[in-house]
Amino acid sequence: MGYNVVLLSCMLLLLVTFASANMERAIMVIDGARRIAETDDNFVCATLDWWPPEKCNYDQCPWAYASLINLNLSSPLLAKAIQAFRTLRIRIGGSLQDQVIYDVGDLKTPCTQFKKTDDGLFGFSKGCLYMKRWDELNHFFNGTGAIVTFGLNALYGRDKLSGNAWGGDWDHINTQDFMNYTVSKGYAIDSWEFGNELSGSGIGASVSVELYGKDLIVLKDVINNVYKDSQTKPLVVAPGGFYEEKWYSELLRLSGPGVLDVVTHHIYNLGPGNDPKLVNRILDPNYLSGVSGTFANVNRTIQEHGPWAAAWVGEAGGAFNSGGRQVSETFINSFWYLDQLGMSAKHNTKVYCRQALVGGFYGLLEKETFVPNPDYYSALLWHRLMGKGVLEVQTNASEYLRAYVHCSKGRTGITLLLINLSKQTTFTVGVSNGVKVVLQAESMKRKSLLETIKSKVSWVGNKASDGYLNREEYHLSPQDGVLRSKIMLLNGDPLVPTATGDIPDLKPVRHGVKSPVYVNPLSISFIVLPTFDAPACS
Repeated sequence: MGYNVVLLSCMLLLLVTFASANMERAIMVIDGARRIAETDDNFVCATLDWWPPEKCNYDQCPWAYASLINLNLSSPLLAKAIQAFRTLRIRIGGSLQDQVIYDVGDLKTPCTQFKKTDDGLFGFSKGCLYMKRWDELNHFFNGTGAIVTFGLNALYGRDKLSGNAWGGDWDHINTQDFMNYTVSKGYAIDSWEFGNELSGSGIGASVSVELYGKDLIVLKDVINNVYKDSQTKPLVVAPGGFYEEKWYSELLRLSGPGVLDVVTHHIYNLGPGNDPKLVNRILDPNYLSGVSGTFANVNRTIQEHGPWAAAWVGEAGGAFNSGGRQVSETFINSFWYLDQLGMSAKHNTKVYCRQALVGGFYGLLEKETFVPNPDYYSALLWHRLMGKGVLEVQTNASEYLRAYVHCSKGRTGITLLLINLSKQTTFTVGVSNGVKVVLQAESMKRKSLLETIKSKVSWVGNKASDGYLNREEYHLSPQDGVLRSKIMLLNGDPLVPTATGDIPDLKPVRHGVKSPVYVNPLSISFIVLPTFDAPACS
């Protein structure tokens, strides 16, 4: 009796949904013969920052104990959240990194903790990274499988000039002593990044491109010397700022071939965290597409002036100044975040670092409990499903259905990411390889009500007897339909840590490979097509 009541309720809910929603057929034509771009194996990256608890914006102080200097490294959930990726790149850095002194070697100034001060950069004094804490961090990184990119202090030894400008030579001795200590302890650093937001006009401080280019050559020599007995050498990464074509081009010219391995730039295209238009911008496809030119221009600049280097997004939080409260930590932010991952990958971005793993309102994890926010699961699904190869997709769908296609990760076939920004339209999606229809987009108007209901609910509990007869679907939606919910649903089930404090399994539902895909209004879907013929993915 109870089962019948539940089934009837589901059918009535579907009837209401269908009655109030528009239906639109969409065809995806995917070119599986060639890759238009390629990402790194560890494309998804998250940052850890230096901000102390006193960091505040808009009368909010959202950092608490999420800093590198005070983060609770003994939390089982924090460790499990990283381990779920198996290999998660973590970029250590942020606004205060150019004020960090490493407590090793012969220091010219005292090494003390960050303190609020009116005359300091970003309102804080210089701060100290004690080697005991560095030991603790590396023990944690080693135990969780993290791949570490460390942001170095590029202002050490310089003098403040007028305005934002800093001049004088960079003093590399403290960095060299720090690297020597790191190597002596056997700590694995994948890459060293030089400076944070000092390029161009800078954010808070700036360094001329002439000095920056010269310093990168010095840094490369330091790394070659420190790692002379190592089989592999860390990458040199820079400048970790906002893209300005002339400055970036000149940096590559001045540093020259074989010095800069990775060109990093930052993205905060949603505006300030207190902007009341945040939600509207996230759901506006034209606004989201506006930043595509930045990804394209960074890629073009590298190809023209430094083809030996790769493009990374070194930091991206959507809304700047710690993110948007009740936006950045909720389901709605995944529309922006996953669209960013898809768009940047199409323009040959190798790595995309999300600000932040913990901290602010844009943390993938809650800062007190380390319980994952919705974007964490979006990142994890991307990391597990989307392979390195990026494929071209053309569609007749409206601009509100965003589509990205990659080779599937670790298996044959392809994976589609479909983002439905429409508030009313349900898309039924078909797929073609340009020669034949692989997956038919049926018109729901031609189907009987019973057939429609079956197609919407038949996947519940359905398992494939043969993986090649079925496809996997991962449908993401907010709990109770509330876009600012902090609970994300996967195929209707809430994603929350298990009773034993583990990251939940991300289980797909399965359909026959030739049946149409349905993407509901204001939802996100990953669709894995194992039988799609994509020679570029072989």
